[in-house]
Amino acid sequence: MDRYPLEPAPPHHGAAAVSSAGAAYNAPTLLPETSNSSATTTNTATTTSGEPSSFYPPPPPPPQQQPPTNAPMSVASTPATDSRAPSATVPAACLACRSKHLKCDGLNPCTRCKASDSLCQYIASRRGYKGPRRNTAQNPNKRHAACPMLLGAATGGGGGGTTPLVPPSTMPAFNPVLGGGILPEQHQTPAAMSPFVATPGFSGLQLYRNPYLDPVSGALIEFADRPRPPQTLPERCLDSFYHHFFPGHPCAPPKPHLLRLAKERDLEPLLAAMRWTGSLYLEVGPARATLFDEAMRLVYAPDAAKDGFLVQAMVILLIGLDGSCDNDRARDLLSDVERIAIEIGLYQRAYATNHGQGDPVIEESLRRTWWDLFIVDGMVAGVHRQTNFLLFDIVADVALPCEEHEYLSGFIPRPMYLEDFDDQLFSGEEREFSSFAYRVASIRNLGRMMRLPDNVFPGDENVDRIEALLSNWRMHLPESKRDCLNKDGQLDEMMFQAHMINHACTIILHQPHSQLDSSPARDVTACAPHQIVKSGDHFNTHTKHIITAAAAISKMVTYAVPITSHTHFFTCVLTLSSIVHLSKWALYFVHPGNDEDLRQQIRLNIGALNKLSGVWKAAGRASGQVRGVAQEIYRAKKERQENAQFWVGYTQEEIVSSIASDESIMSDINTMLQPGS
Repeated sequence: MDRYPLEPAPPHHGAAAVSSAGAAYNAPTLLPETSNSSATTTNTATTTSGEPSSFYPPPPPPPQQQPPTNAPMSVASTPATDSRAPSATVPAACLACRSKHLKCDGLNPCTRCKASDSLCQYIASRRGYKGPRRNTAQNPNKRHAACPMLLGAATGGGGGGTTPLVPPSTMPAFNPVLGGGILPEQHQTPAAMSPFVATPGFSGLQLYRNPYLDPVSGALIEFADRPRPPQTLPERCLDSFYHHFFPGHPCAPPKPHLLRLAKERDLEPLLAAMRWTGSLYLEVGPARATLFDEAMRLVYAPDAAKDGFLVQAMVILLIGLDGSCDNDRARDLLSDVERIAIEIGLYQRAYATNHGQGDPVIEESLRRTWWDLFIVDGMVAGVHRQTNFLLFDIVADVALPCEEHEYLSGFIPRPMYLEDFDDQLFSGEEREFSSFAYRVASIRNLGRMMRLPDNVFPGDENVDRIEALLSNWRMHLPESKRDCLNKDGQLDEMMFQAHMINHACTIILHQPHSQLDSSPARDVTACAPHQIVKSGDHFNTHTKHIITAAAAISKMVTYAVPITSHTHFFTCVLTLSSIVHLSKWALYFVHPGNDEDLRQQIRLNIGALNKLSGVWKAAGRASGQVRGVAQEIYRAKKERQENAQFWVGYTQEEIVSSIASDESIMSDINTMLQPGS
């Protein structure tokens, strides 16, 4: 019999493809393959209804009737001796053969699916079904076997009618970065979430199931015989950004939210910045330069919209440039992004509400954008000493960010403000502030310290006032914020940075007034110019402050997380700590019985710098300078040790221990700072 012509599927009008996520995986088409001659062969075996058994799919089962669950039985093939014998009748064709209009032999798996290593699935035939019986009430005690999503589509809405299934022409292409197709809001009906969709142009119901999606949760799954489609380079870079970089500077929207938002507006500058920064953690070869050029072109394009998302892109780029030792271009970007943020009013309370599209996650993202820019501005000024923390003088009334798990989950609480944070000790109200809020408070103390006059001196009340701020910040932390771990024992990166900034402030504040000679570490200038500090006869209070802070920074290396998961600014804070350790190691009067902690701290710092140098060029430069200074100190100590007067007051055991310990430190430095170690 002649085949009925197929009606062409309507044009795809689902979600637009996201260029940032790379090439999306498109579901196989349900139209016949005209290029394959076998695809045009029609199964002419007929059933009792007279219909071709492998062409027409069965009608859909009614909601109140349980569909058969038994798999179709295979039918014995016709003996080869009778070549004119009619083909054996097949109860139902599998979905793969049915979608291509190919003849199916009914085996499980069928021969075609087995040969092509495809997923073979059947649905029970409903041919001959006349519809539900009239005037029969549904048994309320009968259990119906149905997909929860289909059941929700049939019973939801209060109208009692079944919502029609959405054809695949309105479904978006499957995207392996997003982890599943997502419809625009105007198409998000309960039926649209079903893994079974109807195809127009057929007399029955053609079914298709994406083998990469779980039928209930919609999550991406993998089969042993059907691996996940390989990712493109842009997809890999985006994943790398969210895995490595995003926890340290979480102002961009969470990944699923970002990809959904990118279908509604142009976010290419932000996505391009993410791709380049993510590529810093991967081996991508010359493609990295191409990704950077594309990001800079889009960020500075004349038609680029000046909004919070452009600010996010520029902040991400300047952090990457700063960590890559491109400090001049990073400072230029910082100046430009500060100007744009002030021009658009990002620091004002109403900005997030007016531009958040009524979405609490976007509003929270815009609030975080201002505060992360504020913190980055302070970090650059503090560790490089070449900028003046411009944004500190802006009177901002933006709400403080929430906790990270709240942001990622989308359940955004009522925001609180700086005045709430500053008045918490006197208001009598028990309020819990986020780790991000304590990070903001820590960088504000750095800004206050940078506004001190240049002619301060030891014992100046201005120095005491800043130290009081730093000490109060530490003493009044709630119990849950006193270390860098959250209640689940996982690293809290926001509190990690808050403590890191506090310790760095202590060193920057007290080092000029200390009595720890800094000249041995004069060549460590990777992050900031050398500051001359004259030696003294004993340790004053300022010296004790910087030694304690340097030891606390080294202790932060011991958290059981990859060191590259921290912000790149940790490199410069480690360098500050190393300068203090090396200056102390160079002293004459460090007793070998009391400096074992110092040796361990030096080992921790050089090991951390070595690991960070695998991603950040600035860490590689700092580690090389630390190694050079350590070698100079070691040579000077060896020369002094050759003088008998140096060992006056030491026992033989202490002499041997001191020499062995110094050689052990140098051995670690020479080994751990080698490339690839």
